[in-house]
Amino acid sequence: MVLGGQRGLNVWKWGGFCNKSNYQGVWCPRIREEQSMTTATEQKKATRAGNYFISNYPPFSFWSEGANPEVEEAYAQLAQAETPLGLYHHIPFCRKRCHFCYFRVYTDKSAADIKQYLDATLQELEMMAKKPLIQGRQPKFIYFGGGTPSYLSAKQLGELTDRMKKILPWDEAEEVAFECEPGTLNEGKLKAIKDIGVTRLSLGIENFDDHILEINGRAHRSKEVGRAYERARAEGFEQINIDLIAGMIEETEENWQRNIEKTIELSPESVTIYQMEIPYNTTIYKEMKDAGKLVAPVADWETKRRWVKEAFAALESAGYTIGSGYTAVKNPAKTKFLYRDLLWGGADLLGLGVASFSHAAGVHYQNLTEIDEYTKAISEGVMPTKRSFRTTEEQRMIREFILQMKLGKVDGDYFAQKFGVDVLNRWSGELAQLSEEKLLSVQSGQILLERDGLLCVDNILHDFFLPEHRTDRIV
Repeated sequence: MVLGGQRGLNVWKWGGFCNKSNYQGVWCPRIREEQSMTTATEQKKATRAGNYFISNYPPFSFWSEGANPEVEEAYAQLAQAETPLGLYHHIPFCRKRCHFCYFRVYTDKSAADIKQYLDATLQELEMMAKKPLIQGRQPKFIYFGGGTPSYLSAKQLGELTDRMKKILPWDEAEEVAFECEPGTLNEGKLKAIKDIGVTRLSLGIENFDDHILEINGRAHRSKEVGRAYERARAEGFEQINIDLIAGMIEETEENWQRNIEKTIELSPESVTIYQMEIPYNTTIYKEMKDAGKLVAPVADWETKRRWVKEAFAALESAGYTIGSGYTAVKNPAKTKFLYRDLLWGGADLLGLGVASFSHAAGVHYQNLTEIDEYTKAISEGVMPTKRSFRTTEEQRMIREFILQMKLGKVDGDYFAQKFGVDVLNRWSGELAQLSEEKLLSVQSGQILLERDGLLCVDNILHDFFLPEHRTDRIV
């Protein structure tokens, strides 16, 4: 589905910031001042429209359009020797748009359109590779996200990646992740994906039930899931990740339990579970708006969090380790999410393609969000920047802090050594309150999230935002 199961890494996504107007729709076992004491309990727990997932800081609503000079200045400087580089390539094409999808995707592009777009991304990479910040560096991690990267043909994939490697060699890449829609995979496609050096194949399964897949607008069906997984296993990928979504339309208790059982039966190296949300630019929201409904036709937050909690417990019983608020891994010593860990530790990220997000020397920026505008800018030899934000050192510290909270453990020494900040002291009041609510504990210089805290981590992270970034605005 998104970034190989690492939705917190989804730096090109729309939104990704929950605000005060959405707190009632994001159930968490705590009372917030922002919630009206007269609001009914069920209303608090209901899933309403809007993004709650936090994927960056400061929030996207504070990024400015027309601030290209900030981005140019960032790329004009030399990189810090200790800062890793990552590469993200957005493939915005899909067989079908899911009803809950809010990403920049296209389902109506011809082969000529796709070739033009891929050529443009290569021109962008060539342009960026000459910048002082990138020149001479090699990426430590690479990610193909979408959309559906596996929508491309084996020939297109081979030609694209061969040309990418000539521009920016992958010799030092320790991780190459690749998102797939099961129905787009066949034996030849999987071999091509393996041949380009993919180390983690992420299957956007979401649910194993044909009716639920259909009613939620997914293009694939359960038979395609079985075939894709079997073929991927035969191809010998180092890591296969399965994505699930808790709380899809018409999902039931029985169905959710079957999803857990089937996942454990397949025994992938890692599992990612998302909790269904309904952003504003989705088909589901449009139907809600037309019908004058405030509550989405999906499970409420209490149910979704209970389902994920049950799934995590079952996975732990099967030998998995919970690695974040969304992931379980079979072997933590072997199965890594380098993209997530390095990005959440301040790595530079060069995002290619329409609407992609990047982080360059402390400057956040997003590419133009319409494919025609993006390709036009590239053809004219200019950076396709739409909006950007130059962070301060304090903001970079907060960004790393809140993103690492998603891992369930934050080491105070890390922030003392890197930023000279005692985070336990700085946020002593907030941590004490969360500890009292039994969402986390502070032990031996570390912040440790309890399971209930981890399952609603995106809701509690707002406590650590700077006051000026607590806003009602949504992008």
